[in-house]
Amino acid sequence: MIASVLTAFLWALSGIFARRSSLYLGSQRANLARQTLALFMLGLWAHSLGQGLHGESLGILFLSGVVGFGLGDWALFEAFPRIGSAMTMLLSQCLAAPIAAIIEWFWLGTGMTLLELASSAVILLGVALAMAPGHASDIPAGHRLTGIIFGVLAAAGQACGAVMSRYAFQRASETGFQLDGITAAYQRLWGGVLCVGVLLIFRQLIRGWRNSGEIIPRPDWRQGWPWMVANAVTGATLGVSCYQWALKSTPSAVVLPIVATTPLIVMLIAFAFEGIKPSRRTIIGAILAVTGVVTLILVR
Repeated sequence: MIASVLTAFLWALSGIFARRSSLYLGSQRANLARQTLALFMLGLWAHSLGQGLHGESLGILFLSGVVGFGLGDWALFEAFPRIGSAMTMLLSQCLAAPIAAIIEWFWLGTGMTLLELASSAVILLGVALAMAPGHASDIPAGHRLTGIIFGVLAAAGQACGAVMSRYAFQRASETGFQLDGITAAYQRLWGGVLCVGVLLIFRQLIRGWRNSGEIIPRPDWRQGWPWMVANAVTGATLGVSCYQWALKSTPSAVVLPIVATTPLIVMLIAFAFEGIKPSRRTIIGAILAVTGVVTLILVR
């Protein structure tokens, strides 16, 4: 459970750094750069103290990375400019938990007690209350619908990737292979980097074909690289390692609700460093979510 809480804090920091790096490099380019750097850093561990690219669960973890880090993160970064950060985080974080619970129930037969279900529901309710938009959006209906679809796809990608990681750890345990969380994150990132790279190249080719005369802004690496490095360290390296550590010993339907408090932590950081004061509804939602996390930790 400690690993789940650490994941939430690290991903909150990563979200702050990701927003800054995207301003200078572009969202998907920043996404690919931070995954590639994290792949190198995790590889140092995996090929020295870990298991490298070995194990019966390698293929499963690679596919988990394609689904979670590749398709899921791509959809996440596509949803941000369409519906904003609040609605995107609401959809991706809150919907991931019930989707994962349903998938893991059908696939792995993992159940939850009533108290665990109630605690998870309180967490999701608190996050939803705090992050839901407070007024009707002026975003065009078609643009908003596309963003919502991407947000749901991001949640589905995160949920599927989490359950597939749980299954990979189960397979490794059954075969007597000792798989640590950092190595699992490294093997997953291979799928994410290759998937995002292919999608980015494909999109650049389509954009160049459709707008052959358009001048595409070049990335500002001089300004953007420090934020990208910080994002890679806190998110795709340390954060993902803690995430895999949590999934190794805890059902994804328990891990994901705790990770769903990440938007609330982001708001606390923004209040501490940027002076953005949360509303009364946000404070109530935060109290509900934290209460659910504490209860869930005590129950587990």
